[in-house]
Amino acid sequence: MPRIRVEWLEGRTQEQREELARLITDAVVKVARVAPEAVTVVFQENPPHLMAKGGKMVSKHGL
Repeated sequence: MPRIRVEWLEGRTQEQREELARLITDAVVKVARVAPEAVTVVFQENPPHLMAKGGKMVSKHGL
């Protein structure tokens, strides 16, 4: 039962989540040779004020 966790900045649309979940599921089915029903994709959306990249807060400098 593969479980894939996606961490990204908040603000994506439901359509984007659905498309990514479908693409990830398709890839895992192909590589791991499991049924689509066995794949779980979990989204965690983080606010930019809680993320830093290169030592700088994303909320102030962007990615």
